[in-house]
Amino acid sequence: MELFWWLFTIVLFAVGLIGTVLPIIPGTTTILAAAVIYRMMLGAEKSIGWRSIAVLVLLTLATYALDFLGAYFGAKYFGATKWGMCGAIFGALAGLFFGIIGLFVGPVIGALAGEFIAGKRMIDAGRAGWGSLLGNLAGMIGKLVIALVMITIFLMTVPPPI
Repeated sequence: MELFWWLFTIVLFAVGLIGTVLPIIPGTTTILAAAVIYRMMLGAEKSIGWRSIAVLVLLTLATYALDFLGAYFGAKYFGATKWGMCGAIFGALAGLFFGIIGLFVGPVIGALAGEFIAGKRMIDAGRAGWGSLLGNLAGMIGKLVIALVMITIFLMTVPPPI
């Protein structure tokens, strides 16, 4: 039975890694859930400790911060005004409801709209939109790295099933 839960956890890890890149599935939340399920099914002596689970929870929360702050800091780096940066955050929130395309296009449209509200020219607004897109991509890469760190923590703390 231990081997079954080990394989189940590995499958959830794979689904979680896919979810960090394709935002249909909450990636790091799936990885955290796999670790918690493994702990609940096998008990303390054969599984991950509560300290490690606490670290996984903190890393999961960090990925959610990356989702929203990536577009913000990307727009800021490319010279967006406060309106553009707030627009990028609101665009990211609105984009959540429109799937994969919404997560990329939402912050760009939000940053563009914020810059237009602030009275910026088209070139400045476009620069802010480009920055929010690059910030989102950097955030996605960061989430992927954090997900790999979470899986590594699990694999280093759990004894092998065989």
